[in-house]
Amino acid sequence: VQLQASGGGLVQAGGSLRLSCAASGETLSRYNIGWFRQAPGKEREFVAVRRWGGGGTFYADSVKGRFTISRDSAKNTDLLQMNSLKPEDTAVYYCAAGRGILSSLREHSAYGTWGQGTQVTVSS
Repeated sequence: VQLQASGGGLVQAGGSLRLSCAASGETLSRYNIGWFRQAPGKEREFVAVRRWGGGGTFYADSVKGRFTISRDSAKNTDLLQMNSLKPEDTAVYYCAAGRGILSSLREHSAYGTWGQGTQVTVSS
């Protein structure tokens, strides 16, 4: 599978953005699709994941209630809807595909395929 992330941009605090992760080569439903972000000078951190085969979605505490994963199956694309954005959400966002077990899904090492990042900047 190949992934392409898009949808980043500049938004004011409190605003919204929707990121897309378009897949080609294989159907997304066969993979865990994770979202990670990396701010300057910081480690890449887990944001959210949709488990393969309808196994549920999980979110980092920092985004729970504000971010939502959904899927456009017809377009083989996952979406990350980000609402109530905060300046601390500023980062490069990546989507990734993997087949790891449940306990590993928050670790970037559980994902073997990564899309290119898309920059999200939230101004205060």
